[in-house]
Amino acid sequence: MIRNTLFIVGVLLVGILGCRNIKPADQNIIVYTPGSTGLPNNFLFPTTSPDRIILNLTNDPTHSVAVNWRTDTSVVESIVQVAEATHGPEFIDQTRDIPGKREMLIYKPENDPEVSATYHSAIIDQLEPGKKYVYRVGSESGWSEWFQIQMPEPDKKISFVYFGDAQNSVKSMWSRVIRQAYGSKPEVDFMLHAGDLINRFDRDVEWGEWFYAGSFIHAMVPAVMTPGNHEYKNMVFSPQWKKQFNLPANGPKGLEEQCYQVNYPNFKVVSLDAEQIDESEEYKIAQRDWLDSILTHDPRKWTAITFHYPIFSTKPNRDNVEFREMFKPIFDKHKVDIILQGHDHAYGRGMVNNVPTGYQVKDKSSGTMYVVSVSGPKMYDHSHDPWMDRKAGNTQLYQIISIEGNTLSYGAYTATGELYDAFDLIKSDNGDPNQLVNKIPDFPERHKTD
Repeated sequence: MIRNTLFIVGVLLVGILGCRNIKPADQNIIVYTPGSTGLPNNFLFPTTSPDRIILNLTNDPTHSVAVNWRTDTSVVESIVQVAEATHGPEFIDQTRDIPGKREMLIYKPENDPEVSATYHSAIIDQLEPGKKYVYRVGSESGWSEWFQIQMPEPDKKISFVYFGDAQNSVKSMWSRVIRQAYGSKPEVDFMLHAGDLINRFDRDVEWGEWFYAGSFIHAMVPAVMTPGNHEYKNMVFSPQWKKQFNLPANGPKGLEEQCYQVNYPNFKVVSLDAEQIDESEEYKIAQRDWLDSILTHDPRKWTAITFHYPIFSTKPNRDNVEFREMFKPIFDKHKVDIILQGHDHAYGRGMVNNVPTGYQVKDKSSGTMYVVSVSGPKMYDHSHDPWMDRKAGNTQLYQIISIEGNTLSYGAYTATGELYDAFDLIKSDNGDPNQLVNKIPDFPERHKTD
């Protein structure tokens, strides 16, 4: 059969029924033909030149960074070239080569074309905190451009962007959110995605849209991501996830690159796989015990945990009771600072009491802030449950979080860059729960959503 001829390979129900303010043409049937999404063809079909380049955090993010990229299957070399950045092009004579690893994936989703690709991965190590570096990936078959990265400094300010679900209309309607976030604060240390990066777990054209939306941002700002339910189907995990990302493999056995930790000198980031917690008793217990162990034996001053299903929901008539009853006591025991979640396609944040089942009691002495957010265009109604101090519906948001000394500063911004919510968490030196300082702005009346 002749490849690369014009064909129609099927239809897909995108599944954003209930989404508001999206024209019907955007939420019903998508027919794929080459170029029909507006993506360059190599965002579906790889070539000899590297594409889908992305940085991920390692377990030691002040001295190393992970990188991943994709080519066609004819490429048999994987090389990263790295050098300390210079004011001019002289760095080209000071590079060192790092060999990468290769994995092939040949996969045909239902109603989509088969895509054959080689995924390349490497760890760029021996980096010095606070220094700026340049790198490129590829081989003699084709090189990427040079990208510039800044390494964080120990014991200095750490900042990152947190996104709730992108999921739908990623190229057309989520792209502006990640680009606005980067434009407003390009110097962040990483970006965090709280699950449901795309709508259908194995659809390569959707992954192409996700990489297209972030473009060079993915190659310059490291990312971490936690799996959502849309990264699964019938408990089958996305075949692209571990090939196209290069996340830490330091979690429970069998959940490598899904449940993991990243450690800065004064800040620990933890990803839990919520779908496995919801569906697998074995992996639920394994994640609970692992989390309790790392927070007991390897604590940091500040801790952020991300997972997809919210402990406290923003959506009416949705409540993850079993998840909360098993994991909230661990959060309370270790005074976890902030929980970053997705899934509910609305915004809400608040503190609740230390009693695991005390859902309706508002007692801010617990010190843990729970946040649910959404960055894509799919929206659900939000409830008026009393756990939320601030809530919003029908609003695409991104959050910028900074940690310096005893203060965690948080700001939630709309897709247009307007500040919608803000607060500080102040950590005491004697082990008392965090103090909450609300800084809710006077949001313009025409945009108020609650």
